[in-house]
Amino acid sequence: MRGSSLTLGPAAIGAVAVLAACATPDRPVRLYEAEAFDTARSFSREFVASPADTCNAARRALLSQGYVVTVPQADQLEARKRFQPQAETHVQIEFHVVCSGTARGAPTSVAFASATQDRYALKKTATNASVGVSPFGSISLPFASGSDSLVKVASETIPSGRFYDRFFDLVEHHLAEQMDLDETVPGDRQASPPAPQPAGASPVPRR
Repeated sequence: MRGSSLTLGPAAIGAVAVLAACATPDRPVRLYEAEAFDTARSFSREFVASPADTCNAARRALLSQGYVVTVPQADQLEARKRFQPQAETHVQIEFHVVCSGTARGAPTSVAFASATQDRYALKKTATNASVGVSPFGSISLPFASGSDSLVKVASETIPSGRFYDRFFDLVEHHLAEQMDLDETVPGDRQASPPAPQPAGASPVPRR
C-alpha cells in the first residue's frame, strides 16, 4: 500500500491557526499595558492661586492632619504619616505634592498629588545559643533568643478617588482662609499717628 500525502488548502490552514491560537493559554496582562494615562483621574486639581500659595495651603492641610513635612519648598513638598492598624502591622503613607503654574501671568496653578502606601510587618528572628566545650567544640543549646524587626512587605501608589478629593477639598479650604485673611487685614489697618516731637523743637516748615 502506497503512502498518500494530504494537502491542506488556505482555508484549512487558517482554521488550524485559529485552533492553535485558541489552545494557547492567555498571556497575563502586564502592569504597564494597563496604564491608560486617563485624563479623568483626579491626581491633580486647578486652583485660583499662585503655585507658592497653593503649595503653602497643601502644606498646612497635611500638617493639620498629622503629617510630617520633610521637603518643604516653594513649589513642591513631601510629607509622611504613620499608622498602626494592627499589633504587628505598620503602615506609612507618603505624600508628594507639586504645584505648577498653568500659564505665564495667569493667577491659577495646578497641584499634582500622589501618595504611596508602604506596609511593614513584624518579623521575629530566632537564634540558638551556642556554648563552647573544649573536647567537643561548640554545642548549640535549645535556649533561643529572638529579635523583632519591621520588614516592608508591600508598597503601592494609592489610586485616584475620594482620597485625593478630600485632600484637595482641604487645600481649597485653607486657600479660602488665606484669601479672607488677606482681604481683612488691609481694611483693619489704620494710619499711624505722627511721632511726638520733643519739647521745644520747632515744627518742620512745609514747602
